[in-house]
Amino acid sequence: MRFIYHPKVRSDDIPSLAADIRTRIQDAIEQRLGTEPLKYGLPLRSGLRQYRKLRVGDYRVIYAVAGEDIRIIVIGHHTN
Repeated sequence: MRFIYHPKVRSDDIPSLAADIRTRIQDAIEQRLGTEPLKYGLPLRSGLRQYRKLRVGDYRVIYAVAGEDIRIIVIGHHTN
């Protein structure tokens, strides 16, 4: 599997996270999505079904699977 990060994730999302949260999210991406991305992530609803979400504590990683590539679209704090 190859991870491809959206430029906004690299410039805005990741730098704004605390170091411990950043490490936890990175570990989840590598360990869970790197092995079975369809098992660990749930599909989004309606017109966004091509994207999936991975919950890491209070944060969500939105991603899409394209062949051997996992495209990380956004990392953000989950709000109700």
